[in-house]
Parts: sequence; C-alpha cells; structure tokens
Amino acid sequence: MEFLVNIRITWPEVSDDERRRAAELAASGTLVSMWRVPGRTGNWGLRHAADPTELHAVISSLPVWPWMDVTVHALSDHPVDPGPRA
Repeated sequence: MEFLVNIRITWPEVSDDERRRAAELAASGTLVSMWRVPGRTGNWGLRHAADPTELHAVISSLPVWPWMDVTVHALSDHPVDPGPRA
C-alpha cells in the first residue's frame, strides 16, 4: 500500500540518528520520496508498507518519534492516473 504521510516535528533539530534511519528506510524501499514545506518544520513523504500496522511500526521506529505529530492518508489508484511512477 502507499501512504502520504505528513510529519510535523516539535523538536528543534533533526539528529544524525534521524538522517541515518531515513537513509535505511529509503534503502529498504519503505521511504519512496520526501518533500519539505518551505517555512515549516515538517515534511510530506510517500511511503510503502504492507498495511497501516507496518507503517506505524516504521514511523514509530524513528528516533524523533516522541516529538512527532503525524497525519497519514492511505492512497489508492485513480482511474485517470497516467501510469506508474518511475
């Protein structure tokens, strides 16, 4: 399944541990893409997981989990989608 995830962090800085964990998740294919919202301390990410339970386990494994406010939107195919993403 694909999920669009918005994460807002109330912690003032991202640690090297957070960067390392994000690199691990990208290498495993769980973290597909990430975008920063200019002027905000949050991000949007496209994530793959088998189901919401797996996604929760992945997100809660992040070192800054205690300082995160997370919104998740499950995604499904749209009939006019131009095709698979590269």
